[in-house]
Amino acid sequence: MDPQAAKKNVKKQRSAEDFDLLIGFFGFWAVVVLVMTVSLEVTGRPALLSALGLLALALVIWGLVKLRRTLPHRTTRRLP
Repeated sequence: MDPQAAKKNVKKQRSAEDFDLLIGFFGFWAVVVLVMTVSLEVTGRPALLSALGLLALALVIWGLVKLRRTLPHRTTRRLP
């Protein structure tokens, strides 16, 4: 394998890991906003903005997962 192809493969691997981090980050906040939305709904307070925020986070996560599928699966850990 030539050095250029190896370098390109490392870039794809790094990019895939970056997508994994972003999906985890947005996933955490989606869970937080979901809990907040449910608690607002149960207590009878307005939850429209919270629900719209949750929708936006769900769409972002969906888009990131869709883009992540085009990249190769992670096989090893990235060295610092």
